[in-house]
This record gives sequence, C-alpha cells and structure tokens, in this order.
Amino acid sequence: MVWIRQTTVMAKSLHDFVSAALETVQEITPEDVVEAQKSGGYTILDVREPEEFAAGHLEGSINIPRGFLEVKADLEHYKRDERLADRTQNIICYCGGGHRSALAAKTLMEMGFDHVLSMKEGWTGWTTRELPTTLD
Repeated sequence: MVWIRQTTVMAKSLHDFVSAALETVQEITPEDVVEAQKSGGYTILDVREPEEFAAGHLEGSINIPRGFLEVKADLEHYKRDERLADRTQNIICYCGGGHRSALAAKTLMEMGFDHVLSMKEGWTGWTTRELPTTLD
C-alpha cells in the first residue's frame, strides 16, 4: 500500500462545524417549538440515535438519526423516507444538545429543503424546562 501525504490542513473541531452551520441555520428555543407544535404544520425531526429516541422524545416527532439523514432525505435512494419527500415542508430538527440538529438542518437545506430550523439546547434544554415528553 502506498500512502500519499496530504497537504497540511488545519484540523476542524465539532465547534468549527457547528459554528459554520449556524451561519446559515436559524435556531429556535424549546419554548418556540412548543408554540410551533400548537400551531401545527411542522415536522419535528429527532436526529438522535434510536436508543435515545426510545428513552423519550417530543410528542409527534419522527426519528431519523443524523447518520442516516442523507439517505432518508434523498429523493432517489431506495431507502428514502417518504415523510421527507416534500422540500417545502416546515421542519424543526432537534438532538441531545443542539449540535447534531444544527448540522442536520444545514444538510437538509443543502438538499433543497426551504424551511428548516434547529432547536437550541436540544433534548437537554427541553427536559431541563420540564416540557412534555412521550415514550410512544
């Protein structure tokens, strides 16, 4: 095997990726999400892992882990999720603390979704405020 040395590139941290995502992604508070749920018309997308979702989640949310998002949102992939076919739907992404959801929202925007938000503080912020959760 031949190894080719890459040009020296400054390594990026999670903070760097999230900061870059937040330059284009709008964050909303858990309280804003409560209001959005009341008004309807939003797809609440939980991008945490299945075991995190099973331990509790926002009522009515759908679970598509961050690692499968591009596959599930792709219009041509055979494993696509039809709930993500409409690029004009309003989507609010959330995760454990707000990092994965910011990255997920940026990805969805890059895939052509028009209205994507990320919930600031994620599940941690939601549960700290003792907002309603479900185990369905």
